[in-house]
Amino acid sequence: MQLTGAQIVIECLKEQGVDTIFGYPGGAILNVYDELYKHRSEIRHVLTSHEQGASHAADGYARSTGKVGVCFATSGPGATNLVTGIATAYMDSVPMVAITCNVTVPLLGKDSFQEIDIAGITTPITKHNFIVTDVKELADVIRRAFRIAQTGRPGPVLVDIPKDITAQKTEYKAKEIQPVERLTQKMTEEDIEQAVSYIRHAKKPYIFVGGGAVISEASEELKEFVELVDAPVTDTLMGKGAYDGTGERYTGMLGMHGTKTSNLGAFAGQKNLDLLIAIGVRFSDRVIGNAKKFARHAKILQFDVDPAEVNKNIVVDACVMGDVREILKKVNERLEPMEHREWMEHILEYKKQYPLTYHPQGLSGPYMIEKIYELTNGDATIVTEVGQHQMWSAQFYKYSKPRTLITSGGLGTMGYGLGAAIGAQIGNPEKTVINIAGDGCFRMNMNEIATAVREQLPLIQVVVNNHVLGMVRQWQDLFYEQRYSATVLNDAVDFVKMAEAMGATGIRATSREEFDAAMKQALTMKTPVVIDAIIDCDDKVWPMVAPGAAISEVFTEEDLEKKER
Repeated sequence: MQLTGAQIVIECLKEQGVDTIFGYPGGAILNVYDELYKHRSEIRHVLTSHEQGASHAADGYARSTGKVGVCFATSGPGATNLVTGIATAYMDSVPMVAITCNVTVPLLGKDSFQEIDIAGITTPITKHNFIVTDVKELADVIRRAFRIAQTGRPGPVLVDIPKDITAQKTEYKAKEIQPVERLTQKMTEEDIEQAVSYIRHAKKPYIFVGGGAVISEASEELKEFVELVDAPVTDTLMGKGAYDGTGERYTGMLGMHGTKTSNLGAFAGQKNLDLLIAIGVRFSDRVIGNAKKFARHAKILQFDVDPAEVNKNIVVDACVMGDVREILKKVNERLEPMEHREWMEHILEYKKQYPLTYHPQGLSGPYMIEKIYELTNGDATIVTEVGQHQMWSAQFYKYSKPRTLITSGGLGTMGYGLGAAIGAQIGNPEKTVINIAGDGCFRMNMNEIATAVREQLPLIQVVVNNHVLGMVRQWQDLFYEQRYSATVLNDAVDFVKMAEAMGATGIRATSREEFDAAMKQALTMKTPVVIDAIIDCDDKVWPMVAPGAAISEVFTEEDLEKKER
């Protein structure tokens, strides 16, 4: 049958099972929006306040559901406003398809009104991108875009369509979309056997879990693997929930703000681990600290789907390439139950010796996260912005399931959380979704509260308000002799009034009692709630590793005080 380009876009989205699109219209994409209007009973469109909000919402939708997130934008500034969201998704391996429309083909390359080379701009931050100049290729391109976004290590793909292509007609034939197969081609028997041999000979193994285990839905296989190996488990920010954070073997996060148990207990010297089993991790600088000193007395075994991550930041002794879940299945089949009683007792002693603590008085970030955990019974989807509140959310909320912490890890995007929370809430309407933000982050995209209100979403926005850029101030305090350059936000912004002006419920909390009451009230509401929670400007995230230091040099507030005496 003969269809216009705009009709083909919508039909292809329906083929892919897309039920939600986040976007913002404009002149170049009007044909597509006109067609979308005719299918509004089949595909929900969420009009965000800003295109960046749309890209983050598509990202949060994808992370929380495992589906491909989709966002729309028009040409020029509409397209460029997606860039930060696309880069965020790229850094954290999130499957996303961004569809933009451009000026007509004859006007390309002529500095036309609202023309931008969005394909050129996004080349470094997408798995692939397309500009479609022939309507006959449009359906195939969209199908390829979805397949690329989901194959192997996921990531964002951009499709740019000139406006005249959306109006032209061509023959369209519907196709049944086959599920994307897991990558196993590079998984060899030799590599599997070598991995099994390393594990069998290890006396002090430690399992290190990253976002790849979440993406591959490997939680069950990982649990079996941990029990077979009889080893402690640490994770990254992106790996939260892949392994049950309430389990005895779990030792907390690794890295700059990881626990002392994970940082010190595992990596402090020759007495500690002899085999690090890295599952779906990219050995980020914030996790490994000084690369030359990272696990230098241990062998490192890596499981990963992306060959580019092997020997990039850390040289490993052995690796198995392929989908993490498939690797674990193969390894589990070959392993017999092992026993490392003394090693586990040693690590558990560290857990007793170095628990996460915080000041017992006053309202603080850690207190709020623990209270949220208690009131939600650990069954909420936590979304965060970037900074101190992000680290507290990682430390003090116990993630027992994957896809329950939605956060920008690789790019560290301030302004990410509220858009992502909207996407997560729409993708999981039955879940309690809570976005934790600092006041600096919240101010970047707080206009999306209006979107949440319009969509009647019951999400909860907690603003951890210290009137400063908290994490930057922490570094200024510790490493820049308390020169607080451009980090003080002590102005007259009133988040409660702002929330009310946008149609949400606003509540201010200045004490533990007020926060407890505010959270209990928010959990009963069916519309957005903004809690403005005031904390001290000098609260810090502990433990900490100084930039460039070995993670074994982790220190707490108490350590710092002892050193200064």
